[in-house]
Amino acid sequence: MASAKTTTITFRIEPELKEALCTAAQQEHRSIANMVAVLIRDYCKHNDIPIPESQAIKGGST
Repeated sequence: MASAKTTTITFRIEPELKEALCTAAQQEHRSIANMVAVLIRDYCKHNDIPIPESQAIKGGST
Protein backbone atom coordinates (compact mmCIF):
# COMPACT_ATOMS: atom_id res chain seq x y z
CA MET A 1 0.00 0.00 0.00
CA ALA A 2 1.41 3.39 -0.95
CA SER A 3 1.62 5.88 1.88
CA ALA A 4 -0.10 9.24 1.62
CA LYS A 5 1.99 12.36 1.13
CA THR A 6 2.50 14.43 4.24
CA THR A 7 3.30 18.05 4.92
CA THR A 8 5.16 19.80 7.70
CA ILE A 9 3.51 22.13 10.19
CA THR A 10 5.38 24.16 12.77
CA PHE A 11 3.74 26.00 15.64
CA ARG A 12 4.38 27.20 19.18
CA ILE A 13 2.38 26.12 22.22
CA GLU A 14 2.71 26.55 25.96
CA PRO A 15 5.05 24.05 27.63
CA GLU A 16 2.15 22.69 29.69
CA LEU A 17 0.17 21.86 26.55
CA LYS A 18 3.19 20.16 25.01
CA GLU A 19 3.65 18.09 28.16
CA ALA A 20 -0.03 17.08 28.09
CA LEU A 21 0.29 16.17 24.40
CA CYS A 22 3.36 14.03 25.09
CA THR A 23 1.55 12.28 27.94
CA ALA A 24 -1.50 11.61 25.78
CA ALA A 25 0.68 10.25 22.96
CA GLN A 26 2.55 7.95 25.34
CA GLN A 27 -0.70 6.64 26.84
CA GLU A 28 -2.03 5.88 23.35
CA HIS A 29 1.31 4.42 22.15
CA ARG A 30 1.42 7.02 19.38
CA SER A 31 3.95 9.49 18.07
CA ILE A 32 3.29 13.13 18.85
CA ALA A 33 2.54 13.82 15.17
CA ASN A 34 0.05 10.95 15.02
CA MET A 35 -1.59 12.10 18.26
CA VAL A 36 -2.07 15.60 16.82
CA ALA A 37 -3.60 14.08 13.67
CA VAL A 38 -5.98 11.96 15.77
CA LEU A 39 -7.02 15.00 17.81
CA ILE A 40 -7.66 17.05 14.66
CA ARG A 41 -9.69 14.24 13.08
CA ASP A 42 -11.75 13.84 16.27
CA TYR A 43 -12.40 17.59 16.42
CA CYS A 44 -13.47 17.68 12.78
CA LYS A 45 -15.73 14.65 13.23
CA HIS A 46 -17.46 16.19 16.26
CA ASN A 47 -17.90 19.54 14.50
CA ASP A 48 -19.04 18.26 11.09
CA ILE A 49 -15.93 19.47 9.28
CA PRO A 50 -15.21 17.21 6.29
CA ILE A 51 -11.67 15.97 5.68
CA PRO A 52 -11.08 15.17 1.99
CA GLU A 53 -9.54 11.75 1.37
CA SER A 54 -6.23 11.63 -0.46
CA GLN A 55 -5.85 9.67 -3.70
CA ALA A 56 -3.37 7.27 -2.02
CA ILE A 57 -5.98 6.31 0.56
CA LYS A 58 -8.73 5.90 -2.06
CA GLY A 59 -6.64 3.49 -4.06
CA GLY A 60 -4.33 5.52 -6.26
CA SER A 61 -4.66 8.08 -9.00
CA THR A 62 -6.58 7.56 -12.23
